[in-house]
Amino acid sequence: MIDIPLGQIAEIVGGTLAGPADLIVLGPAFVDSRKVQPGGFFVAISGEKSDGHEHVPAAIRAGAVAVLASAPVDAPAVLVDDPITALAKLAQWTIAKLRANGGLTVIALTGSQGKTSVKDLVGHVLETQGPTVFPEGSFNNELGVPLTMLRADAATRWLVLEMGARGIGHISYLCSLATPDVGAVLNVGSAHLGEFGSVENIAQAKAEIIENLAAGGIAVMNADDERVRAATRSHAGEQILFGYGSDAHVQISHPNLDDLGHPRFDLTYEGETWPVVVPQIGFHHAINAAAAFALTRAAGIEPNQIVSALASATPRSAMRMEAARTQSGTLVINDAYNANPESMAAALRTLAEVAPERSVAVLGPMLELGTDSDEQHAKIGELATSLGIDRVIVVGEIAAPIAGTAGNRGEFFGTVEDAVDALKASLLPTDTVLVKASRSIGLEKLVEQLLPL
Repeated sequence: MIDIPLGQIAEIVGGTLAGPADLIVLGPAFVDSRKVQPGGFFVAISGEKSDGHEHVPAAIRAGAVAVLASAPVDAPAVLVDDPITALAKLAQWTIAKLRANGGLTVIALTGSQGKTSVKDLVGHVLETQGPTVFPEGSFNNELGVPLTMLRADAATRWLVLEMGARGIGHISYLCSLATPDVGAVLNVGSAHLGEFGSVENIAQAKAEIIENLAAGGIAVMNADDERVRAATRSHAGEQILFGYGSDAHVQISHPNLDDLGHPRFDLTYEGETWPVVVPQIGFHHAINAAAAFALTRAAGIEPNQIVSALASATPRSAMRMEAARTQSGTLVINDAYNANPESMAAALRTLAEVAPERSVAVLGPMLELGTDSDEQHAKIGELATSLGIDRVIVVGEIAAPIAGTAGNRGEFFGTVEDAVDALKASLLPTDTVLVKASRSIGLEKLVEQLLPL
């Protein structure tokens, strides 16, 4: 964040100053008092589970110099009706200021799955070339995007934004805060289908990132996803397509997995081919790497530099194909951050590919699928069977149809605790265990209890 006097912040967001006008806010904005850095700006948000105003004293003790709040607090503050809206205004102003000074490129990406993995790859490549800001975890909504934007300062060369959506217009709004110079649609799937109502609506929402590119902006799109191609055909500017298809500008060929489960493949761009390896588990990181290549090439990075950086791109975000071994030797792949039908299928295929002996899938609910929920869960059980997954441990009532179609491989448990007890009694040192579900069921707790075994 650039240094801004508190009085100027009040003017930018249309708030009421409750503190010294000349007090300089030096650090980024935070909504978690435990993460505040000296000089930072604490945003007090009132939610269903907690009220940020109660954590203002802790934030000040941690080094925050001022607060953005909706009620009076015992600290220098700017008071507003809605801190989230005010935070967005401050972030928008900050990025406009940095752009006016030149040198900042904004890169934004969206998709039904893989956003965070690709964002991490892009951030890793870019930070090898210069000062880069990219989101922590999945900071991709109306709160996370402004928080990421406010980490940029005068030295920042690239700002990478992950953009999620739960309805039409959401991505357009996020783009209005920081218009992308480079924008990508990774894929269109059925995540949040219950909220959008149809896959066509999802495609329309994702295409907003291309529709809102800056003048002369570059669109990066998945050549293998016809919904992406159809939704973005109106873009008349420069395009970089990635994928396996022959019309992809960044084309993947000869993919395979090495002994560690890491994808190795050839990547061809403008007539030249490079061997690429990504030190992360699963074939799906080949398409993620191709997307990252396209995005960073659009941002001006040379191909040789991109390929070199990808070779050292270890996982950055927790609970996304995060591999660890129990004390007895069982390999546990923790992918419990989130789940939808496409990412669940990709994770199961990875398990089938990397397990040298018995494969065990611990699967929980996929949420926000609306009336298609039972059918989509049942398809996952069928897929697990067709892939030859040896055990399918299903946790939670919503996920029960998985067990129903997994045949004698399926085992259903109502709670995480029951599943843990069953696994403790039966896991072998040579097993490979995938843990995958939507976050709400908390399957990461199962991983925490398995690892000490």
